[in-house]
Amino acid sequence: MRGLCRTICVVFALGIGHAAADGFQTIDDEALFLSLVKGKKLTRFGISLNVFENGTIEGRAFGWPVTGQWAWQDGFFCRDMYYGSQGIGLNCQMVKAKGGTLRFISDRGAGAYADLRLR
Repeated sequence: MRGLCRTICVVFALGIGHAAADGFQTIDDEALFLSLVKGKKLTRFGISLNVFENGTIEGRAFGWPVTGQWAWQDGFFCRDMYYGSQGIGLNCQMVKAKGGTLRFISDRGAGAYADLRLR
């Protein structure tokens, strides 16, 4: 499970690359963010997550449950998640959107990113 935790940490917490402009629009408003994710799953190979209006996160990643809490703080998506029983930790992320994709950029936009499709 520890190896799988590293995988989910890399994909959702740390990301897969460094952010570039790429036509993505910054989402810094909680109401806009919620309008994008309401009733949708955030997906990526092996990952399916729901981000709920009540501040919870639920889903699965590579066969393991993902749970957590989130809050909108100063224009950032701040989440604290668990992958199975392993804590991933708190991270505030910049959110950007392009079409049906949301890009989560770790460390308030200064870190790596992960793109998840809205389905």
